[in-house]
Amino acid sequence: MAEETTIRLGLPLVAAAQAQKHVTVNEALLRLDALTQPRIASVSLGAPPSAAEGDLYGVPSGAGGAWSGAAGQLALRSGGDWVFLPAGDGMIAFIADEGRIAVRHGEDWVTALAVSPHGAATLHQVIEGDVDLLGDATDGGALIPERAIVLAVTTRTLTAVTGAPAYDCGIAGEPAKFGGGLGAAAGSTNAGVIGPTAFYAPTPVRLSATTGSFTGGRVRYAIHCLRPTIPAA
Repeated sequence: MAEETTIRLGLPLVAAAQAQKHVTVNEALLRLDALTQPRIASVSLGAPPSAAEGDLYGVPSGAGGAWSGAAGQLALRSGGDWVFLPAGDGMIAFIADEGRIAVRHGEDWVTALAVSPHGAATLHQVIEGDVDLLGDATDGGALIPERAIVLAVTTRTLTAVTGAPAYDCGIAGEPAKFGGGLGAAAGSTNAGVIGPTAFYAPTPVRLSATTGSFTGGRVRYAIHCLRPTIPAA
């Protein structure tokens, strides 16, 4: 029996002597549009959101509602309904809500520099957080992950820092590890590059007043790091 869809992307094929061929062709083009250089809105939502036509999501394990039973597939909003598409091993996509480019590997979307046949990988991550400054020092909520090799922490002053003329960016015990005397004015930036440094436990980034105490201000920071993952059995 002739195939009804393409093998890799599941695009519908036109049958011999088929009526209204344009319907099948248009459906195939819509799917191809979604799967070419795909932009996936999220891969972590447990239920379908309110979505616009053409939005694409990765369905995680345990998803419910209209996504029930579609774990591991891509959900495309098309014609007011959800159309499920294959997410094959090796597919590359931009995960919009996480701001990263990821590769489909097994059941996961990984941002990896390299992946072994059994799933061991070297992940490159950028973890971002905003922190409102108060007191002598403030720890950010976005942590340096355990067993991460940190390359840099970068900062941008979003709203002017008050109560201190400048601030340091570091960790407990090393307050200026990623930069000292950083600008208090809104728009000030710093790229706090360090030699590759291993962290063995989750560690907060600490912003400390150089003198005085913070009475206000907001800083955005980003942790640039590498993380190893373990091969499967």
